This record gives sequence, C-alpha cells and structure tokens, in this order.
Amino acid sequence: MTLLTWQALTLQLVNPFRVSYGSSDTRQAFWIRLAGDEGWGEGTIPFYYNIPNEAMTAFWDETARRSGPLPDDPADIPAWVGQVGPSPARCAVDMALHDRIARQRGLPLYQLLGLPEPKPMISSFTISIAEPDEMAKMALDIPQYSIIKIKLGGDNRDEARLAAIRAARPDARLRVDANAGWDAEGAARLVERLEQYDLELVEQPVGKDDFDGMGFVQKHTRLPIAADESVRTLEDIEKLAAVGVKAVNLKLMKVGGLAPAVKMLRRARELGMQVMLGCMIETSIGITAMAHLMGLADWVDLDAPILISNDPFDGAHFSPQAEISLPARPGIGALLKTAP
Repeated sequence: MTLLTWQALTLQLVNPFRVSYGSSDTRQAFWIRLAGDEGWGEGTIPFYYNIPNEAMTAFWDETARRSGPLPDDPADIPAWVGQVGPSPARCAVDMALHDRIARQRGLPLYQLLGLPEPKPMISSFTISIAEPDEMAKMALDIPQYSIIKIKLGGDNRDEARLAAIRAARPDARLRVDANAGWDAEGAARLVERLEQYDLELVEQPVGKDDFDGMGFVQKHTRLPIAADESVRTLEDIEKLAAVGVKAVNLKLMKVGGLAPAVKMLRRARELGMQVMLGCMIETSIGITAMAHLMGLADWVDLDAPILISNDPFDGAHFSPQAEISLPARPGIGALLKTAP
C-alpha cells in the first residue's frame, strides 16, 4: 500500500511579493496526504532557497514506498522521518504524522506536543519592497492591520522607505526584514538610524552564514535582531545565542517540521531569546500547524493566507485585524474548503 500521496498546488498572490532576493506572483505548494487521509501535511519553499521541487517529490516518492507501520508515538517521528532530504519535504511528512496521531487520540496538535494552549495573537502583515511613496500607500491601504512587517534590503533607499511608512502610519507597530540584504558594518550604522522610527525588531540584516555579523549588528542596537535565514538547526540556535543575538524566527519548512521546531523553540526560550513564529507563502495547513505553537511565542508572522487568493483549506481563523485563533478540531485542524 502507498503510504502517502502528494499533489502540487499553485498559490496565487494577491500582490506580487518582492524581497531582496527577487519577485514573484505565484508560489508552488504541495499537499501531502497519508493513506486513508489519516493525516495531512504541506511542503512549500520559495524559489530563493534553491531547493528544486524534484528533490522534494523524490523524497515523498521514496517515503511512499516504505514498508512497515507508521509511528504511533510523537517521540518516534523524528527517527522515522530521518535527516536526509530537503527540509520542506521532511516537514510535510513530519506534519502529516503528527496530524495523524493527534486525530487518532482526539487531541488538538498543541496538546499532543505538550505545549500551552495558544491564545489568539495578532499577526504582522507584510509589505514587500517598492518605492518609498508606494510603500507608504500600501501601509495607508491597510488601516485594519496594526502590525506591519516591512521588507527592505539592498540599496540606499531603505531609510526613506521606512520613514515614509512611519509618516503614513504613526499608529502601527513596525518590524523590519532585510532578508540578508545588508553587510554587517553598513547594517549596524543603518539600524542605529532606524531606531528613531520606533521599531519592534530587525530581522536577518546580514547573510545567513554570517553569525558573527549578526552578533555585530546586535551589539550596536537596543532593538532585538531576529535571525531567520540563519536558523535552520538546533546548533544554529546555540551559535546565535553565543554571539548575543536576541531573537529567532522559526519556520516549519525551514527547520524540517514540528518536532525540530518545538525542540528549537524550547531551547531558544532556555537561552533567554525571544521567538517569532514565521511562515513561507503557505496554505492554511502549514499556517495552522505553526499556530499551535503560539503559546510559547512572542510574535507571529503567519499572514500567508491573507496574501494568497486561492487557499483551498480552512484552518486557523483570521479576524479582520489579522488576529489568529485556532479551530476547535483535533489534529492540525485543517479542512478542505474548495477543490484545489
């Protein structure tokens, strides 16, 4: 019997998504289903992570041919999934296995994981890179969203962009994400100037492998520097804490699933770091799975269902102000609402 099947989905973005790596108006997602629809998962990654879709589908094809029973204890999932294969492909299988066990036990996912009950939290809403006046207009056009995440990085207009947005939305809580678009010394000087715009945090100012650079920028600002692309493993958490970085952004697709994400979240907490729960451009399967971890988070950036126009799933509920609450259903809690 085939253990799982996968289906490709093309997600349509409401607006083109521009970051320091490039621009796109669609994203490829994959819906993973265990045999008998016992559990669902998702494997989705942006083009700029350079993970070919063929590498992910090859992992799922190989997994589908495995023999023997599926794990019935969450503690056995990491060994069953293994460490070989692209992280979003492993994430999809990890997610589906957790969903299966939680459904069988009639538990919401957070209870299966031994996490606090998540209370509703407001997600940030992302504005992609554009001209300063265009970004200010984007901010004005979303008065219902009180937390704005601003994509920056790569040229000498970043401060002008932020200044325009702050002038347009003096009421908003602002977070900045450079997507590794700056160098360490330039980032340190720029972030010191950006403090005047009343920011909550600055995310990934320098390259993903520049741990010392991340620490250098952190030493030059009172703002939390949040690592995103630099956080892929538990060892990365240790390295970032050692150089003084104050925060991390965890994403299921990036770290390989729920089991490693929970371990990394708990370790970050032990080290006194703040934690953001983030996402790729994903469907409500992935977003809802991550929302089950909100009980241990400081910030959430899970706005993907707002950014896409054709999410085929119903999962976490978003209020008009982007406040996220979980569905009262066992497992991840995602249902199919439209034919993909």
